[in-house]
Amino acid sequence: MPSASSDPKPPPRLDVSVVAPAHNEQENIPALVEQIGAALANSGLTFEAIIVDDGSTDRTRAELVRLMPGRPWLRCVAMTDTPKGKGNGQSAAFHAGFRAAAGDLIAVLDADLQNDPAEIPAMVKLLRESNAGLVQGDRSHARKDNIVRRVGSIVGRLFRRWLLGDTIRDTGCSLRVMRRDLALKLPLEFRGMHRFIPITAVHLGYTVREMPVTHRPRVAGETKYGFGIVQRALPGLRDLFVVRWMKTRRRPVANVEVRP
Repeated sequence: MPSASSDPKPPPRLDVSVVAPAHNEQENIPALVEQIGAALANSGLTFEAIIVDDGSTDRTRAELVRLMPGRPWLRCVAMTDTPKGKGNGQSAAFHAGFRAAAGDLIAVLDADLQNDPAEIPAMVKLLRESNAGLVQGDRSHARKDNIVRRVGSIVGRLFRRWLLGDTIRDTGCSLRVMRRDLALKLPLEFRGMHRFIPITAVHLGYTVREMPVTHRPRVAGETKYGFGIVQRALPGLRDLFVVRWMKTRRRPVANVEVRP
């Protein structure tokens, strides 16, 4: 029998883990990996990148495996028990990625290249200097949405402020950096909860800072989101009430063990 001393040691702590869910993003994966490496290799931060393959049916996973040699910081976490031809969604993918992460801080971004990894070091710096729990990216100054989407965003913010007290300007931006302890408290096993990460952080007692970031157009692959009221507005309103209910029912769970 192997001795206890031969058991594998836990991985060393890192400054930051970059987590990106990916569903059928084979065309974007090489550039995503290259950009993450370029952004963080000379930042002075120890880092890793965890790409979560969420039920991809293309070569997303194969591309990641191909890119791993020579990049010890690149990891792939594959979701299991996904519906045929589909993923379990961003919330579930973030849940898995956060638990696999070795970083004291966790940065998240989309795998579609619309978020720029080069902004992560500045977000880490702001989080540390302000002693915040989360730094949220804000693309509102850079987006060029049509009138329908702009009106929809305004209405959505009004409902969020009214029901949740949410004053975050761009909760839809996936580019954010947070403390590990916060990431592990988020109820991401529930579908759609990734859209409420900033306000949930506030409800949990963390300080949230906002930082302007760029917004890039998608150049490959297809968006995973619908654009109609049925696909977005009604489920979003339902989830607002769910998050409000969770806020009123949440109780502190901190504790200490008492010894003689």
